[in-house]
Amino acid sequence: MQKRNTKHALGSFKVNESPNLPTTSNAAAFTNAGASSNDSAQYSRKNPGYSRAARRRTGRGKKIALCILAAVLVVAIGGASAFAIYLDSVNTKLKHGTKTSDEIIAIDDVLRPTSSFDEPFYMMLIGSDMRENSDEMGARSDTNILVRVDPSNDQVTMVSIPRDTKIELAGYGTSKFNAIYNFEGAAGVISEAKKLLGVDISYYAEVNFGKLVDLVDAVGGVDVEVEELIDDPDADRPESGRHIVLQEGFQHLNGEEALVFARCRAYVDGDFTRTANQRKLIEAIVDKVLSAPITSLPGIIEKTSDCVTTNLSVTDIIALAQQFKSDGGLTIYSSMAPSQTQMIDEISYVINDAEATKEMMAAVEAGEDPNTVVSSGALALEEDSSTDSAVNAASDE
Repeated sequence: MQKRNTKHALGSFKVNESPNLPTTSNAAAFTNAGASSNDSAQYSRKNPGYSRAARRRTGRGKKIALCILAAVLVVAIGGASAFAIYLDSVNTKLKHGTKTSDEIIAIDDVLRPTSSFDEPFYMMLIGSDMRENSDEMGARSDTNILVRVDPSNDQVTMVSIPRDTKIELAGYGTSKFNAIYNFEGAAGVISEAKKLLGVDISYYAEVNFGKLVDLVDAVGGVDVEVEELIDDPDADRPESGRHIVLQEGFQHLNGEEALVFARCRAYVDGDFTRTANQRKLIEAIVDKVLSAPITSLPGIIEKTSDCVTTNLSVTDIIALAQQFKSDGGLTIYSSMAPSQTQMIDEISYVINDAEATKEMMAAVEAGEDPNTVVSSGALALEEDSSTDSAVNAASDE
């Protein structure tokens, strides 16, 4: 617009053809035209002053835009950094828990993590318990479950190892499986499970039974079928000051009730029903986690990191949960290593049926139901055995 105005002003005056001075009227016209020209030139883009002002305005605009961009980047980077710090904190808690560096190294040495979750892998679930608070008894692994996880086929298979399974533990002699934890920790449990069941184990998760309450409460409780009335004071948590009785039937259990369900051994077959209940509880927890919105998983994982130690990271757990969520139709098989009981030196042991166990693990590896395989009952049982009394004391209740 300014350029058009300038052209219009210059075209309004006439130059006198005479070499003499302009007439009064022409002079006036010239003067007016000159004034208009000067006024227009003031706003011309060629005017250095106008250009400097424009540059100043443009410069200020750029500075404002850069400041806004910088602020957004700071917030984004700050948020990402905060999340990274949070993630690192939870991962550290999951990885280390209350374990020493030597314990972590020993665990890592016996595990063989997979490069991806595209193929089936094995995981060891350990439930450690120190409720006696006795140096003599020490900690024990009352829950020992090998889990085959097959994300591609939406399948999970659990095989319990009875806590009283008789083993020969190097340096300690004849013992029960649950005593391994007291002497060699989680690394020893994983190593013996590999020998007993003949598979490589990629991951593990250890749940502190004393904090199982927090784990179940973190997922909002669980739903399980209680096969028979449970009224067992020995299964209560002393610090709660409560005696919990669970009625027969389908029940929604909170943390305290779930702990009683998992601990109780007041059954005719003792530990066999308890291991079945523990597998039921794990299934219920898995169902609850998979039914939760994916956005709530980081919060759930953070809460459970107080009672679970594992070599799975937060992103690993979320990736697995998301994979099972997206596919749907999860199939869970649940069984126990084939075995039978025997008294040796007045101590009750569970004797593993090696041949039936080998057959069962072949079915597990093939993705089949392991319950089709049971012990033949034709084991060559020992008449007697020299047993380290100190080791047995550590594994008996």
